[in-house]
Amino acid sequence: MRVVLAFVVFCGLLASCKNKEKQQTEIAVRDTTIKMENSFTELFIDTAALDHFVGTHAMQDSLVNKMQSFYNRRNYQLAWFFPDGMADFVHTFLSLQDDYIHDSADSSLYDPMLLRRIDTLMLRRRIIPTDSLVINTELALTEHFFRYTQKAYSGDGNINIRELDWFIPRKKINPEDFLDSLLKNKGERVASYEPVNRQYNLLKEQLRFYYPLENLDWTELTPVKKLKIGDSAPVVAEIKRRLALLKDMDPQDSTDTFDSTLFEGVKSFQARMGLKASGEIGPSFFTELNVPVSERIRQMLINMERIRWVPAEPPTDYILVNIPEFRLHMYEKGQLAFDMNVVVGSQAHNTVIFAGKLNQIVFSPYWNVPPSILKNEILPGIKRNRNYLAKHHMEWNGNSVRQKPGKSNSLGLVKFLFPNSYNIYLHDTPSKSLFGESQRAFSHGCIRLSEPKKLAEFLLRKDSTWTSSKIAAAMNSGKEQYVRLRGQNEIPVFIGYFTAWVDHTGKLNFRRDIYGHDQKMAERLFAAAK
Repeated sequence: MRVVLAFVVFCGLLASCKNKEKQQTEIAVRDTTIKMENSFTELFIDTAALDHFVGTHAMQDSLVNKMQSFYNRRNYQLAWFFPDGMADFVHTFLSLQDDYIHDSADSSLYDPMLLRRIDTLMLRRRIIPTDSLVINTELALTEHFFRYTQKAYSGDGNINIRELDWFIPRKKINPEDFLDSLLKNKGERVASYEPVNRQYNLLKEQLRFYYPLENLDWTELTPVKKLKIGDSAPVVAEIKRRLALLKDMDPQDSTDTFDSTLFEGVKSFQARMGLKASGEIGPSFFTELNVPVSERIRQMLINMERIRWVPAEPPTDYILVNIPEFRLHMYEKGQLAFDMNVVVGSQAHNTVIFAGKLNQIVFSPYWNVPPSILKNEILPGIKRNRNYLAKHHMEWNGNSVRQKPGKSNSLGLVKFLFPNSYNIYLHDTPSKSLFGESQRAFSHGCIRLSEPKKLAEFLLRKDSTWTSSKIAAAMNSGKEQYVRLRGQNEIPVFIGYFTAWVDHTGKLNFRRDIYGHDQKMAERLFAAAK
């Protein structure tokens, strides 16, 4: 998963209210070095025209300041017009906006009056900058561009992401820079400078593929206990049809025989849904195949909204854990190095969605039992059995309990720390069998790793003193040892929550909403779009 999901990466910290207010009042200084002789279009408007426009339109102060800043930076030369007519990239912007309106079903940006003005001015081959129609269309286009940028690339500003248990700060974008890039590139190669994570456009392509499927029959199929190669059943023909529509297999005959082609198609579908890719058809397969197309579309829209919150893929090292996928992805210089299965928090002990910086590796760690576990599990255990602590290799440490280093330690042989207020970290575990499960939400909130030694070796690869054998020795020494990663060796860690994404092979993946975050998002996102 080269996602999304890189998706979650290099977010700046949320600004305080004071900083936000300061940002809203900051306006670029007017660049008076731009004159008629060296200007972009040779057409200028008066500052009074902008003042009058913003004074007669209901705009938030932040939008007014963006417009003032944009025109100050270009000394009030027009952006959307040349002396001989309207710029061709007006159509580029309108296409971008139309795509957003179509894909999101959000018509709040649609302005028929502006479109009529554009149609009128498109016919003109001589533009007079003092013409009120030109001035109002110029400024309205800029206003609409900034509104579009906010919605399409930053997400719905009315949604409080913290109320949705998302503690990775929203990305910050500069719509003025994006508009400058659009103008300088004359509306070409937009994808190369569009302020959005690559995963967003990948999902958008899949969304357009799914919309026509809504009109096809997707009646719920009655599950059968098990079907495998060589079996026959009336439902097999319909399964073939649906998997062909979803591109998990090529269209073929409509017989009711389970053949090798269907076997591969079933495996493809199972892998995309996070199921065990056995190639056999059973209840879990039917559960996923019966999900209505309309629900899949909503799932994609929900995740596209989340992806709007995160920046483009960074060219650096970082760790991404996608909770619903139960996978950790290690990136080196922006490229996927490897990934591994993980166990995340159970529904009762959700793993928090946040970002941190991994700066310590602890070999042969003690496990300092959290107060909640001490109260709810350890103390009752001690009451039942006076030898409980010794049996579990634990000891009192002041007023708390800790588990001694060793193979039976709940953290396994190594843990990875990235300081945070949620007491969440990555660690080994003696319970290896759980990594074979397709649904791996079993922990108290921390993230268990299936290949912790591999991660330790990767993080310490630049230090020649930490050989594979030395790391293995430290993990099995029984003596706690901290190793600090400093400076550039510290690794950003992003714990994200994405239930729909396009993987590195180009396949659309879906996962179950294990914590109910999609459901809460839908209540806000689709209510806001009505």
